[in-house]
Amino acid sequence: MSPIAANLQAIRRRIAVVLGDARREVTVVAVSKQKPVEAIRAAFEAGCRDFGENYVQESLPKIAALGSLPITWHFIGHLQTNKARDVAERFDWVHGIDRAKAAAALSKARPVERGPLNVCLQVNISAEDTKGGVAPGEALDLAHEVAALPVLRLRGLMGIASPTADATVQRRQFAELRRTFDGLVKAGLAVDTLSMGMSADLESAVAEGATMVRIGTALFGERQKPGSDPSFVRHVA
Repeated sequence: MSPIAANLQAIRRRIAVVLGDARREVTVVAVSKQKPVEAIRAAFEAGCRDFGENYVQESLPKIAALGSLPITWHFIGHLQTNKARDVAERFDWVHGIDRAKAAAALSKARPVERGPLNVCLQVNISAEDTKGGVAPGEALDLAHEVAALPVLRLRGLMGIASPTADATVQRRQFAELRRTFDGLVKAGLAVDTLSMGMSADLESAVAEGATMVRIGTALFGERQKPGSDPSFVRHVA
């Protein structure tokens, strides 16, 4: 068994322990930024089907190189409107929508033949200035705007907790995202996705209702510095 396959098994065990007898499914999105094509292929062979990329110019060569594989590609970085066409054409999901302008750019650029682009709104659950996302109280208004756009399918919310090992803080912030999600459901929006939790806090996220976790380090190991590996696809974004 490859190290990546062993890591994926360990991640799934961590999720299973939290879920217990619950029948909820949690999708592991393998965060493959700054990882070479060979590592992505190894993760695919281990059973990953969903991969997340942060940088448009880094991701496009990878998507092209792995075009024969049935991979679902998630754009999980900050979306610049001048990159909206590349994202709309090549990705299946976008997790970080926090402006109506960005959503409109994706809607305009999405090829109709590719079907609806799945999108999640980013909510700033940690109230940190360094993180993107709308305030929880602003999410519903943005959700209505995005849900009305053609060729987009609003799937739910994404959030990033504070970088702390305090599980109480983690769970409080993820619970805020879940309450915001519940507000969208109550308002009649057909959402089904809570994208929250990473390598260090996935247990707290799953306990609070995550349906997707975005895992990089726990799956691939620490990221290499750009240029340290000749097979690394350098990004310039």
